[in-house]
Amino acid sequence: MSIKIIMIYDQIQAGAGTKDDRMVPLSAKKEPLGPSIMMEPFLKKIDGKVIACLYCGNGTYLANPDEVSRKFCAMVNKVKPDIVICGPAFNYVDYGKMAARVAYDINRTTNVPAFAAMSSENEETINEYKDKLNIVITPKKGGVGLNDALDNMCQLAKLLVNKEDIRNLTNKVCFK
Repeated sequence: MSIKIIMIYDQIQAGAGTKDDRMVPLSAKKEPLGPSIMMEPFLKKIDGKVIACLYCGNGTYLANPDEVSRKFCAMVNKVKPDIVICGPAFNYVDYGKMAARVAYDINRTTNVPAFAAMSSENEETINEYKDKLNIVITPKKGGVGLNDALDNMCQLAKLLVNKEDIRNLTNKVCFK
């Protein structure tokens, strides 16, 4: 039985717009987009499959974070994946805020585990959420180590879905 994964992206990672297309509405696609395409070899290792990518523009999120997060949580409850990955947000500050907040809310309001992934440039968000949420360390956009980060995201997803001990892995691959 393969692990069913939902990815949550901003408009850039979803391929739905540029950094100037901030008001992209909440949308969903039932196929891998953006970084989840690059994750394919690592998804194979954990028998994982991206069943949907949910996304919206940074401006859409910032205009009403409570509403956007509530809608993402409702979509997760409807689709019923095994896990949700919010990110990788790289060094995009607004996307980092959305990824952490949405993952936190999914963990709080659904039965589906979720985590975020971003680079150290999102220091304010990391400091706000690192004690409430697993945040996988990624390089900044174009930085070295993306494949390792994608592999780490898949490994954490598998452990969370299987309800295994995540401490050894999170101590190595998450912000503390």
